[in-house]
Amino acid sequence: MSLTEVPLLTRKQYSSPSAFLPDNLLREARRQKSVPEGRVPSICILDPDGDLVTYLRTLERGRPCRSWPCYHTDLYEFEHEGQLYGTIGCAVGGSFAVLLAEQLFVSGCELLISITSAGQITTHWDPPYFVLIESALRDEGTSYHYLPPSRYAHLNQSIREVLVNAFDHFSPRVETGRVWTTDAPYRETEYAIGEARNEGILAVEMEAASLYAFAEAKKKPVVCFAHVTNQMGRIQGDFEKGGDNGCADSLRLVHHAACAWNEASTGE
Repeated sequence: MSLTEVPLLTRKQYSSPSAFLPDNLLREARRQKSVPEGRVPSICILDPDGDLVTYLRTLERGRPCRSWPCYHTDLYEFEHEGQLYGTIGCAVGGSFAVLLAEQLFVSGCELLISITSAGQITTHWDPPYFVLIESALRDEGTSYHYLPPSRYAHLNQSIREVLVNAFDHFSPRVETGRVWTTDAPYRETEYAIGEARNEGILAVEMEAASLYAFAEAKKKPVVCFAHVTNQMGRIQGDFEKGGDNGCADSLRLVHHAACAWNEASTGE
């Protein structure tokens, strides 16, 4: 089979509108579930691990968003230092993350931040630390439904300029760089890891390339962070995020990004 016969790469018309729209799905979900009209918070967070949602609920800081009609998820609202946020837990994988992104942006979201656990590829420091993802290797499927084939999907340049120096004094460390987005974490072979390392990739995760392709195609502001927490289970005592499962650090990171975004948006 030639590449021109691979279904993922054929029958794509990138400039054509979609036939199945998130607005229509949510309209029917709202009707069937008797969900009231309303908007989600302007800044929303995808929390693939679900730790942030658990943390907020444990502290009794999160409340369900009554106007979120999604069939698959609950959205929790919470306030942090005067800013209202919405967050969805367990949004694992590019296809699910983009499904939710589509629905959030037609529901009132104005900035989407994803913060996901990631496996270390290039060893500069001991985990845990963060990566502001500026580009993601497209080793998944969802991005190819939004953008023509290319090697990487990228953070919007204007957003990058707002955030790239915003974490110079943040602790734990926040690096800026490339990641590898995969659909199949249990097929991360030593060869693939070595090739990624040779390419200067810092970490491997499961959502960024899909979300950045969606963001570029739909012209929506999306920022992805990798929380580098592990070496893919190849050492004892792996997957440790620090105190509170890293949630306090993650929440500070998200708020730091949101403040920088708000300041740039208002010109203050």
